[in-house]
Amino acid sequence: MLLCAAALSSACEENAVQDITAPLAGEARIKFFNFGVNAPGVNFYANDGKLTAILSATGSESTTGVNYGGVGSGGLYSAIAAGQYALTGRIAAATDKDLAISNLQATIADGSYYSFYQSGFYNTTAKTVDAFIVEDPVPATIDYSVAYVRFVHAIANASPMTLYAKDTSTGTEEAVGAEVAYKAAGAFKALPPAAYDLSARYAGSAANAISRTAVSFAGGRVYTIGARGDITVTSSTATNRPFLDNTANR
Repeated sequence: MLLCAAALSSACEENAVQDITAPLAGEARIKFFNFGVNAPGVNFYANDGKLTAILSATGSESTTGVNYGGVGSGGLYSAIAAGQYALTGRIAAATDKDLAISNLQATIADGSYYSFYQSGFYNTTAKTVDAFIVEDPVPATIDYSVAYVRFVHAIANASPMTLYAKDTSTGTEEAVGAEVAYKAAGAFKALPPAAYDLSARYAGSAANAISRTAVSFAGGRVYTIGARGDITVTSSTATNRPFLDNTANR
């Protein structure tokens, strides 16, 4: 059975500290990104269970869905029972309503966290877009003196890249994990809490393929930096320009 809200874990004794972040037994957590360039707004499903939707001012479901560049459920995880699923992004608009444009078979493991991405370029003729899923191995023990950051590559026409973070106060720059290919995720890396200028670069190049300035990471928080867009776009304002998205995992 799909569960769309987190539940409190039971305490074993009076005044025991409750863990409200970890999945319950038999459950996992998943969040959804619409990073498919030119893709319409969608609602995300696991089999026939709808896990994201937007309520309109009329009380009915909005026909907007999760638009390009957006994250379902306000960036929060949805609870889901462990098991095998067909994960889909289905058009939210009245035209082609509920047509699945992304399809992915995935095994969801008990107690794990995941992120599902629509990615690449939307094919307006076939009405399809790429999709992939990555596990979010959030550290079991959180050190509140550092922030945890990783890189996910969702740009179909970009070669593997490495993410770099430069402390805006000290000027110190370091790689955030190793090189990451399209449809893959790097490992979480501990960084001192600070504001950073971020850049993604190809192997052997000192030039930034994508950059974003003044991104703040707080101690005890976990972040995913996701690369999306069209790497050939040079405009600094175009919706489909290459962009580094910052989403908190916790």
